[in-house]
Amino acid sequence: MASQAPTAHAGSKKVIYAAIIGNLLIAATKFIAAFFTGSSAMLSEGVHSLVDTGNGGLLLYGLRRASRPADITHPLGHGRELYFWSFVVALLVFAVGAGVSFYEGLIHIMEPEAVANPLVNYVVLGFAMLFEGASWSVALKEFRAVKGKLGYVRAVRQSKDPSVFTVLFEDTAALLGLVIAFIGISAAQIFDMPQLDGVASIGISLVLATTAIFLARETKGLLIGESALPEMEQQILDIANSDPDVQRANGVLTMHMGPKQIFAGLSVEFEDRVQANEIEACVERLEAMLKKANPDIVTLFVKPQTAGTWEVRRRKIEAA
Repeated sequence: MASQAPTAHAGSKKVIYAAIIGNLLIAATKFIAAFFTGSSAMLSEGVHSLVDTGNGGLLLYGLRRASRPADITHPLGHGRELYFWSFVVALLVFAVGAGVSFYEGLIHIMEPEAVANPLVNYVVLGFAMLFEGASWSVALKEFRAVKGKLGYVRAVRQSKDPSVFTVLFEDTAALLGLVIAFIGISAAQIFDMPQLDGVASIGISLVLATTAIFLARETKGLLIGESALPEMEQQILDIANSDPDVQRANGVLTMHMGPKQIFAGLSVEFEDRVQANEIEACVERLEAMLKKANPDIVTLFVKPQTAGTWEVRRRKIEAA
């Protein structure tokens, strides 16, 4: 037996808009500075900011696509589109951001060229840190609001909404990249070694590659299907066991179809006295109680099943 409710999606568009505006302004200033100074690190940073701008657009596109209601070809909704586009963002950070930065750094190490007008770079880096810091603070504030008392790493691993932590990690990588660019440009000027500008560019590529790998790993789990948090699954079982027509709620299988879209399959052993029409009424009650307790449960399947059958299934899942 199944029941389904309208889809719902979460995602902080405010964070993404702030990141897009900030990265667009930063990219323009970095490219101008790179053009007048010939700095490899500054060019890498410009590419980085441009990639981040495009990534923000992809996240917004993913949020819009994910908000579409269920249809005949996608009966469980389109929520996973956000996970797909978040994974694409991670690939772009790695392939374009890290790849171009590494290439530029390698070229400038093999064919070093002194940076002209280094003061321009310092001014641009200062403004970039200001813009990037503003975007980062917005993302951090939003992430703190949703993480609660959890630590940052654990909150990211448990998060089902990649739109917030993706922007936060991109902005953090951007700030680290600016620091590396500043150190590289300064060192190249102080020691009269233009190769250090290229080394800084490679350092930026390593930061981007690390960020991309981490984001890809987290979004991959969401894309292939992650269960709801254990406390939410326990809540479902407790509500089911509270119904007078339920002898025992054997277990529940859950999967996030989107940040605010949870599919739940509930194994229930009904009381022997319960008739077919009473089972239907019980399922409707369970649906109403579960939706009231947690609106994120948008699709519910209830399967009449003995405890023994469920245990066999559970052991197979644990063994796998």
